Amino acid sequence: MVFSANPLSLSVSDPFFDSWLRQNGYPEILEHRPTSATPTTVSAATTSTSAATSTSTSTANGFFTSLYSTVCILLSLFATNPFAKLTNEDLAAPTPPWQAGFIGDYESYSFPVSSSQAQLRVQENVKRYARNYAWLLVIFFACSLYQMPLAAAGLIFCLALWETFKRCGEMWGLDQYSTIQQTIIRVAQCVAAVILIYSGVQMALFSALSVTYAGMILHAGFRTLTRAKQASRGRSR
Repeated sequence: MVFSANPLSLSVSDPFFDSWLRQNGYPEILEHRPTSATPTTVSAATTSTSAATSTSTSTANGFFTSLYSTVCILLSLFATNPFAKLTNEDLAAPTPPWQAGFIGDYESYSFPVSSSQAQLRVQENVKRYARNYAWLLVIFFACSLYQMPLAAAGLIFCLALWETFKRCGEMWGLDQYSTIQQTIIRVAQCVAAVILIYSGVQMALFSALSVTYAGMILHAGFRTLTRAKQASRGRSR
């Protein structure tokens, strides 16, 4: 060795360094860090090896390998748990701006180069845009109810039923008779469940959840990671 080891040097393991980068708002550094055994590296090695034997064979192998890598990355998006790192603080944080933060421009999107990068994007973007996705769920649910008038009528009727029950309970003083009150509540819950199922509210909710989840995964997977504290630092200057 030409240089001797420095006993005062500090070495930090990768997991601790990754967590420090996430906590301090530097996810873009994690996105560009090299990963081991990525599909892109395997694809390049396979293509370069086969190119030495035959040009046509290497082209075919490179195409199928690239296609296989792309499919694996897309499947890894939906195999990732997007709520693994979501906390209550993320849901209580202010909603990021829609145009500048959530949507961005055409440079804010790119295809992930590996499955690890795709998983990192999904988890970090869901933490950052959790309130935006929640608002999208409300909007899609309202659109589903608009397309299904019977479900909207059933939901409104159930809300009116519970409001009527609450007012009648206060008027009749059912708080003094806990047994009668609990019995009426259970009956009202059964009636409301039958109305919701018969009117198809569960289908409207399922449609809204499916569309929102698919849109959240695709947006979070293709949305590049940016520094979360960049705007606040620019204002402080």
